[in-house]
Amino acid sequence: MFVSSVSVERDLVSESGWEQWPFTVPCVTAIARGGLDLTRPVTFLVGENGSGKSTLVEAIAEAYGLDARGGRAGRKYGNNREKTPLGTVLRLGLTREGAKMRAGSRSRQKGYFLRAETAFGFAEVVSGMSGYWEESLAERSHGEGFLVIFESMFREPGLYLMDEPEAALSFSSCLRLVTLMHQLAETGAQIICATHSPVLASAPGADIIEVGEYGYRRAEWGELDLTDHWRRYLANPDSYLRHFLGAAGAL
Repeated sequence: MFVSSVSVERDLVSESGWEQWPFTVPCVTAIARGGLDLTRPVTFLVGENGSGKSTLVEAIAEAYGLDARGGRAGRKYGNNREKTPLGTVLRLGLTREGAKMRAGSRSRQKGYFLRAETAFGFAEVVSGMSGYWEESLAERSHGEGFLVIFESMFREPGLYLMDEPEAALSFSSCLRLVTLMHQLAETGAQIICATHSPVLASAPGADIIEVGEYGYRRAEWGELDLTDHWRRYLANPDSYLRHFLGAAGAL
């Protein structure tokens, strides 16, 4: 592992800043108060839209030095925009291996940040460049393109961050990613992934952190709201749809 904890340097947040996004998001507030320990090679952040999981993953990327738009570790930071408010004040507790890698040359940095909303446009630009992959992703579907990225870039011990990678993946492709994450973790890599997918979150041995109005809490896969809703929906779609379709018809 490379990152053992996440915390907020509170002195860098102004008094008025605590009343503004993202510090009003419950999971961010909880981390600012007591930090967050990362205890396993694979960590999933799950929760509803707006719960802060993507905000947190992006800030971890920025704090580690990865480009917030996505890309591989060791690449010269190319983002023209300022860091996010959270990325500016987030601090990472590094393990011995993490500190050693961060202190090394750019050529020794290993890792990747895949951000679903920008991944394919970014990937089309870097296809064929040194350090990436030779294939042209313009000739592939989004899902196929994501798999090229995973299989080309997620290969060595390093820090790998993902924000909703399931966005372009089929069920079977999600299973391929679960397999890849499991194999990668066994090499000494660390993976932190924000997801809505119960398939990805089922990766063996993963630490699952559910974020919501309560801040954050650790949970087993079978206890997740995410898992429960998908299980019940697939068993009986009408039990959910009648409420939503009925409400839509009333508009």
